[in-house]
Amino acid sequence: MAVHTKHPVGAPPTAPIRATSGHLLLRGWCIFVIAAALAGGSWLMVAGVVGTAVTVVAAGVASGVLWITLRPPVQWRRLPWFAVSYVIFAIASLLWSAHPMATAVTLVLLVVTTVQAMFVGSVLTWRELVRAIASALKWVLALSVLFELWVSLVWRGPVLPGFLRPGPSTGDSSAVWSGDHLFDGGRVQGIFGDPTALAYVALLAMVVFAIRFASGAPRRSLLAAWFVLAALLFVRAGSATGWLAAATVLVVLATVLAMRTTRRAGERTRYYVVYAVVAAGGLVAFWLSRGPLFSVLGRSAELTGREGIWAIVAATAAQRPFAGWGFASPWLPDDPAFDGWIVEQGQTVVQAHNMWLDAFFQLGAIGLALLTLTFFAYVWRSWFFAVDRPRWDLVADRPYSAVTLLPTLAGAILLVQGLAESSPLIGWGWLMIVLLAFKIKQAPLLGRGASEQRLVGEQGEPERAPR
Repeated sequence: MAVHTKHPVGAPPTAPIRATSGHLLLRGWCIFVIAAALAGGSWLMVAGVVGTAVTVVAAGVASGVLWITLRPPVQWRRLPWFAVSYVIFAIASLLWSAHPMATAVTLVLLVVTTVQAMFVGSVLTWRELVRAIASALKWVLALSVLFELWVSLVWRGPVLPGFLRPGPSTGDSSAVWSGDHLFDGGRVQGIFGDPTALAYVALLAMVVFAIRFASGAPRRSLLAAWFVLAALLFVRAGSATGWLAAATVLVVLATVLAMRTTRRAGERTRYYVVYAVVAAGGLVAFWLSRGPLFSVLGRSAELTGREGIWAIVAATAAQRPFAGWGFASPWLPDDPAFDGWIVEQGQTVVQAHNMWLDAFFQLGAIGLALLTLTFFAYVWRSWFFAVDRPRWDLVADRPYSAVTLLPTLAGAILLVQGLAESSPLIGWGWLMIVLLAFKIKQAPLLGRGASEQRLVGEQGEPERAPR
């Protein structure tokens, strides 16, 4: 005879798994690190050289202490060795640098950025990493909008670095932090002091927000609003190369999605041939018609004087073709080697406006080769990270994840940016290259490996299956 009982057979209900306070604080610190790199030159505008240097060093020390204390699982044999070799060779350039002070100062930024990138990649899983990058981008974009509103509604006029007004006592006003163009239709600069820098950050934000949206992140309506804000800032920045980068991102995305539809061996070869022909034809057509295209965007066919800068830098680099003149990214305008060397619109130029030429000038053919290998290895791994179906056993039909698109799309942005800017060698460009390269080598599969198979507390749940 059955006996009824008030005691259930199943396990008693438990609260959902949540991240510990310590992990939430760690994630917040990682967001600050990424946002600080994204903000770039805005630190100089606010705190000056000394304040920026103190902030960079203090943040690097804090991350180093956290890394040693937490001891996250790291496969030390699987580091991005080409990037590490480039950094080591840059440090070695102190021995022959023609501008040792500039080399020493900028090396601190390079080393700290490299360490920060690997630290963030070691303590966050892939999903947490994308979420942290999205949060950092929101902070930077929001601060840019608030800053432009403050300039237009409160300051009422152009503002120079250090919160100064243009005038006889401030010298040339061409290097304005913001030109107060939010409501007059001009190019906005955000907190960066450079509309081109704002355009590339806004483009990266659109990519990350779209990936978050496709991954089924919560509060998708807010994500859509952030995407629209990033798109508006991108348009208002009015960067010609930014539009080229956006077109490249769309082509790369279409190619990846096409590759994901293949089912049999050899099918990808046809896509590779077609897209290679289209890409080559597109580049040739772009170069031949660059004059009319740039005139539509209000730019000259010489990319606002960049060809003149390239000629001077190339001639100087040819004098030391093997090991270069010594690392310096960016060029310090107060250093005697760069002060007044190349002047544009009354201001000393602080970069070669081409990362490949800049690397050749600084570190010669050896440094250029190391940088080329760094980007080649990154593009190779990020490409197959995006197009290959996740597989670690006999199951061959697991779904793709939108998260795996981030490295290859970010790489496309940085490669285009590197054609007219040296920014990928410093700041958030170098952070992203090292961070994503490190993460791909440490965790080539989402949710698999020592750094991925743990509770992340995102939305109070364990790490979910790829989506």
